[in-house]
Amino acid sequence: MKVKTILVSQPEPKIENSPYFDLIEKQKVKIDFRPFIHVEGVPSKDIRQQKVDLTKYTAIILTSRNSVDHFFRVAEEMRYKVPDTLKYFCQSEAVAFYLQKYVVYRKRKIYVGKRNFEDLSPMIKKYKDEKFLLPTTDKVKPEVPEFLDKLGVNYKQATFYKTVISDLSDLADVYYDILVFFSPSGIESLFHNFPNFEQKETRLAVFGNTTLKAVEEKGLRVDIAAPTPETPSMTMALEKYIEKANRSK
Repeated sequence: MKVKTILVSQPEPKIENSPYFDLIEKQKVKIDFRPFIHVEGVPSKDIRQQKVDLTKYTAIILTSRNSVDHFFRVAEEMRYKVPDTLKYFCQSEAVAFYLQKYVVYRKRKIYVGKRNFEDLSPMIKKYKDEKFLLPTTDKVKPEVPEFLDKLGVNYKQATFYKTVISDLSDLADVYYDILVFFSPSGIESLFHNFPNFEQKETRLAVFGNTTLKAVEEKGLRVDIAAPTPETPSMTMALEKYIEKANRSK
């Protein structure tokens, strides 16, 4: 079956040169963007109940842009002036770059990993006498606290924001040729909103092994999977599939 419509379970890209827009132009397909999940901040009073006193920490571990946003939101709500001496340990360059939204980069002590959380290990070990704060989502990967436990550092993990299922009721009678998912939470949202979902001719595109597993556990068929050596990005995987599907009669 030919592909004409695609629903991506994420917000629409803000950059003009997104490969999704190239895909629309090149393959003449309609792509809609709709977050199946969204992030909500945990109120500062609930964070206090987690026994978090921001003045007690000398370093902060930031694993995502959300962790950056919600740390500074909570600091503002608590009327805590973030000191210049606070050390920032950022999981990736993207997170460190995003930090510039809140601090003057050259005046801060910022340590950056390459990509995976483990890449921060040498830097955290070097400063293991610091008191670390780890602001996270309610669905943090267990590897992160397990890794910090293994390093033997003094840290406090606290939930600063939560992943919440979005209301998709307006899509009940809307059909798409392909649904695109990037996390198990997206699959959870699909079945929360549509408990009787039947795949039929709808094709599912998934990114990552955990998403693939979540789809298969629901007894659904995976038609497009990324990343692979041949198609390292979702847009590449979609383009390859569309070219094949739309060429056939």
